[in-house]
Amino acid sequence: MIERLLELARRRADGGADALWRQVERTSVAFEWGRLKAAGVSEEAGANLRVSHRGRIGVAGTTAVAGTTGVATDDVGAQHAAPLLDRGLASAALGEELDLVFPAQAPLPAVVTFFDRAANASLDDLIGIGRSLLEQLEREGCRVNVTIERETAETRVANSAGAAGAYRSTAIGVSAEVWRIAGDDVLAIGDAFEGADLPSDAALAALVGSVNARLEHALRVVAPPQGALPVVFTPPGLSALLLPVTQALSGKAVLQGISPLAARVGEQVFDSRFSLTDDPLRAGRAASRPLDDECVPSRTTCLVERGVVQRFIYDLETAARARAQSTGHGQRTIFGKPVPGYTNIVLGEGGTLGDVGAQHAAPLQLGGGLLTEIRDGLLVDELIGVGQGNVIGGAFSHPVALAYRVEGGAISGRVKDAAVAGNAYDLWKRVGGFGNDARWAGSRYTPSVLLDGVSVARR
Repeated sequence: MIERLLELARRRADGGADALWRQVERTSVAFEWGRLKAAGVSEEAGANLRVSHRGRIGVAGTTAVAGTTGVATDDVGAQHAAPLLDRGLASAALGEELDLVFPAQAPLPAVVTFFDRAANASLDDLIGIGRSLLEQLEREGCRVNVTIERETAETRVANSAGAAGAYRSTAIGVSAEVWRIAGDDVLAIGDAFEGADLPSDAALAALVGSVNARLEHALRVVAPPQGALPVVFTPPGLSALLLPVTQALSGKAVLQGISPLAARVGEQVFDSRFSLTDDPLRAGRAASRPLDDECVPSRTTCLVERGVVQRFIYDLETAARARAQSTGHGQRTIFGKPVPGYTNIVLGEGGTLGDVGAQHAAPLQLGGGLLTEIRDGLLVDELIGVGQGNVIGGAFSHPVALAYRVEGGAISGRVKDAAVAGNAYDLWKRVGGFGNDARWAGSRYTPSVLLDGVSVARR
C-alpha cells in the first residue's frame, strides 16, 4: 500500500512524502491469583502518511489496509490510498510550516530483531511458562499473578526520495508478582523479563530468584532512616533519576526551551563515571531496529560520555528546526506525526559499557555489592508517582513503594511510610558507585547506583 501512496504523493505533493506500514500480532496470557484468567490473540495493521506540500506538513493514518507485506494485494488497499492522501493534503493545508527534506537511500546496519522461537511459540507454550512460574513462586499466605505478552510485527517504511527499509521483529514480556496481605500491610513484589526472544530456563529461574529474594527481605518491617543519606537505587528504581536526563537530552525539549542541558554540549555536567548511550543495534532487544520510522539508518548514539554532554536525539522534524541532522530516533504511530523517541538506553560507568548481556543471566545480589560500606541508608527498588509533575527540572519527591533499610552494610528490613527527595542533576554529580548487577529493566540497561546525600523522610 505504501508504494501506491508514494506514487500518488509524487504527483500531488510538491515537497514529497514518507509512509510507514506496520502489522502487529499480540498474544496475551494472564494468571490472576494463581488461575488462568485470560488468553487470546489480537491483530492490527495500519499505514501512516506524511506529506510536504506548499511548505507545510500534513499527516494522516488508516487501518484500512490490505495484504500481509505492506503492498495492497486487492482493491481494498488501492481503494483507500487516494482518500488517505487527500486527508494528508488537507492536513497540510492547515499544518505547520517546515522545510522538510526526506533522506535518500543509505546502507542499513545488520541487527537481529526476529527470533523464530518466540514467533513460533504456541499459546499452550506460553501458558506452560506461566504455570511453571506459578508453581515456583507459590508460597503459603501469598497470591501470585503472572502475565505473558508476545508480539510479532512487520514494519515497512519508504519515502518519495527513494529510501526504503523493512524488517520483522519479535518481543516478549514475562512478569510475575507476589502479593501478601497481612492485616493492614499490603505487600506486592514483582519482576519482569523483557526481550525479543523467549526467556531461557535459566532466565526464568533467575526471575523467580529475584522475586523470592526481595520477598524474603521484605517480610520484616523496620523504621525508615531520616536525613541526607546514602541511597542505592536498583535498576528498576532508577526511573526518577534517569527520566529527567533523558527528557532533557531530547531535541524536542531543546527546541521548546525547557531543557536544562540545551546550552551545555561539551561541558562536564555529571560525575565522570556517568555515561549514557542509546543503542538500537543491540541484538535480542525488542526496541532494536535497522532504521527508524523515517527511513534514517539506525546507529549507536553517545549522549553523555564520562559526564560530558555530547548530543541530543532528533527526528527529521526537530532536526530541521534545530538545523541539525536526524540521529535516527523518529518514532510514529498509525495516527500521529513522528516524534523523537529512545530505543535501548544504556547507563555505563566511565564511558565503558561493558558486556551488555541478557537480562537475568544469573541470580543477582540486591544492591549489586554496594551495601557493604553503608552504615545507615536506604535501598530503593520502586517509587510511587514517577513521571508526574515537572520532571525535566530534575527535582523529585516520591513515596517509596518498595524500599529496604541498610544498616551496618546489610539489609535489616523493609521500610514503609517513607519518601525520598532530591534533584537528579545534582545527585548525578556525586555518584558513590556502580553495582555489579547491571541488567535490562525494560528498554533500559543499568546497574544499581549509589548516590550520596539523598533526602530521606518519614511520612
